[in-house]
Amino acid sequence: MKQIESMGILGLGVMGRNLAFNLADKGFTVAVYDAWEEARSRFASDQAAQGFSGITLADNPAAFVAALPAPRTILMMIKAGEPVDAAIGQLQPLLQSGDTLIDGGNSHYTDTMRREAALRAKGFYFIGLGVSGGEEGARHGPSLMAGGDPGAYGRVQQMLEAMAASFDGKPCCALLGTDGAGHFVKMVHNGIEYGIMQLIAESYALLRDLGGLDHDGMARVFDGWNRGELASYLVEITAGILRKKDEFSDAPLVEMILDSAGQKGTGRWTSETALSLGIPLPTITESVFARALAAHKAERVAAAGIIPGPARTPSSGQLPGFVDALRDALLGAAVATYAQGLAVIGAASREHGWAVDLATVAAIWRAGCIIRSALLDDIMQACRSDAALPNLMCAPRFAEILARTQRGWRNTVSLAVTHGVPVPALASALAYLDGYRSARLPANLIQAQRDYFGAHTYERTDRPGVFHTQW
Repeated sequence: MKQIESMGILGLGVMGRNLAFNLADKGFTVAVYDAWEEARSRFASDQAAQGFSGITLADNPAAFVAALPAPRTILMMIKAGEPVDAAIGQLQPLLQSGDTLIDGGNSHYTDTMRREAALRAKGFYFIGLGVSGGEEGARHGPSLMAGGDPGAYGRVQQMLEAMAASFDGKPCCALLGTDGAGHFVKMVHNGIEYGIMQLIAESYALLRDLGGLDHDGMARVFDGWNRGELASYLVEITAGILRKKDEFSDAPLVEMILDSAGQKGTGRWTSETALSLGIPLPTITESVFARALAAHKAERVAAAGIIPGPARTPSSGQLPGFVDALRDALLGAAVATYAQGLAVIGAASREHGWAVDLATVAAIWRAGCIIRSALLDDIMQACRSDAALPNLMCAPRFAEILARTQRGWRNTVSLAVTHGVPVPALASALAYLDGYRSARLPANLIQAQRDYFGAHTYERTDRPGVFHTQW
């Protein structure tokens, strides 16, 4: 199959601009365009400063398409939603049958499925490409999660793999399934990102409010965790964030930032999809809710003066054991969060016939992406060893981690609840573990209640069939 060696990039924001330079670095021919004149001007300045000669900057869509040899490949790095449909509508009359459009934004996977089917019917190829790694990843190598036609992917595989990050010499890039598979996996990646970030934020709050550590002390704790099983990009940058001083006051910058976190919707989409699939996703969903609650800053400030709660008293005497227990809690909860995300990917793969290989997903998350961590190598090995693994927590390696972290995890959640420190992610992950390992849950009472007020019937434990009782 002939490899395409040129790519057009539509959209010259932070991600598009850096992906263009990334590809040019690798020796590919690149054409770029942005409808916003200021974005084109900024790109031209950056291009001149970095000395790239293999990039054509077009000033209109027709010139942009004309700069690419057929069959063309165009990567759209624009805002998800209506702008993608508008861009497709603008480009389509300029393209020829056999050309490929790639959507590298955070599009909802159902939109990708719709667009792929519509363009395929007109003779075009469409690839939904999840791109993770932020500005640095785009410039030096992101993790790439593709979904689409295998033939179309094969034509651009060389470019995508060259652009991607690598781990142990292998590109963090793969075709994960047809149509919406790539964007679905990227959506869940972002959901896991929400969960891990909330777990780390709760750990920071406990170190500060109950451990009594100053910011340098907290940074040292995160540095230490980053040298062990918790080693990850998010733990690493947390240590750096905690050390950063505010340029205006010389106070820790993190304490000058308003405690109201934003979100772009991918975490919520993950939770909504899990609900539709009937897959429990408590930690990621609680993390979405935590951001929603944080946004109600004025209400929280008012409530703090109305609703009483226990005192949050730091205790340096308990610090060594407290830090170790918190490390165990963060590790156990991270495992549970990855398990929830992979379970959703597995369920969606079966629902849509994508045949997503979870070992491949873990492999391409090991470098370049925001949730890269030391755990992912073990996750890859666990999924590769047992393709029918019902849940990551049942793999021997992770069952062992959960067994040895439970005591510290339970003690941490108990301490937080006793002192009124909210830990929705740590607590929900523990409840997920306890629920999943429970051979018997109280759902029998719920089913009895449903039958009582709505004659919804129930099944029995001692004989087959469906039953109803006149309560």
